[in-house]
Amino acid sequence: MFKTKKDLPVAPPAQAHYTSGDVARIAGVSLRQLQWWDERNVVSPRQEGHRRVYLPQEVVEVSVIAELRRKGFSLQKIRRVLRFLQKDMGKRLSDAVANDSDVHLITDGRNIYLEDQPDRIIDVLKNAKQPMFLVCVTDQLRRFQGSADRKPVKSEGTAVGSSRTRLG
Repeated sequence: MFKTKKDLPVAPPAQAHYTSGDVARIAGVSLRQLQWWDERNVVSPRQEGHRRVYLPQEVVEVSVIAELRRKGFSLQKIRRVLRFLQKDMGKRLSDAVANDSDVHLITDGRNIYLEDQPDRIIDVLKNAKQPMFLVCVTDQLRRFQGSADRKPVKSEGTAVGSSRTRLG
């Protein structure tokens, strides 16, 4: 009837950890919600006896998941994002939302995207194998402004077959 849970290694004493009550308060979710997510392996903290103990990155994950739920995303969609991050990117959700991360999680309220390169975004919920490519308008404006400082090439004076100057 009840599954026994494998005990994960206890957090090292030097590393900060948070109780279920702390995490519930920080993320704005109920204790029962945390228990349910743990039972379904969405976010599984360490066990110290009968207490759940969360590491800082797990607190961040719970907070992001809770916010995505409040934005209307189903747990099924969120699990797809978590699975994609873990299997295809080798990252955790906390890695994707960290300030210094090379991976960013983006949402428009309907879809969840992952920016894994400065010029590429992947729609995680639709077709993760087909990335979208970005064109930065600011970069194009800088390129134009930089080329505008140079003298333009006169087209009347060029001979047939001569090379043209390429801008950018």
